[in-house]
Amino acid sequence: MSIEDRQPEVSALLLSEIDRAKIHRPGKLPAGIVTMLSTVEFVDEGSDTRRTLKLVFPPDADIEAGRISILTLVGAGLIGLAEGQSILWPDREHHERRLRIVRVTRDGELP
Repeated sequence: MSIEDRQPEVSALLLSEIDRAKIHRPGKLPAGIVTMLSTVEFVDEGSDTRRTLKLVFPPDADIEAGRISILTLVGAGLIGLAEGQSILWPDREHHERRLRIVRVTRDGELP
């Protein structure tokens, strides 16, 4: 069973984000953009909750260790955003949440 079959909502949202994506050459991506393996500090503006998570591939996900899969609603919502940007994004209960990016670091970058 594919991810599209198991998690159709996440799949549809992620595909929509991919359609809007801009392609950058390796090493030319501007700083402060959420990519795979980025560590992202963000605020859920509805609850004023601040979180810091690393965006990873599904086998590496471990919420206890602060690693979230790209194939989660939050992971799919964060990819491609830049520091200072926000997005209205559904949570697991289908409530829209405004997530605002505070800081993005990638492996090998200084915060």
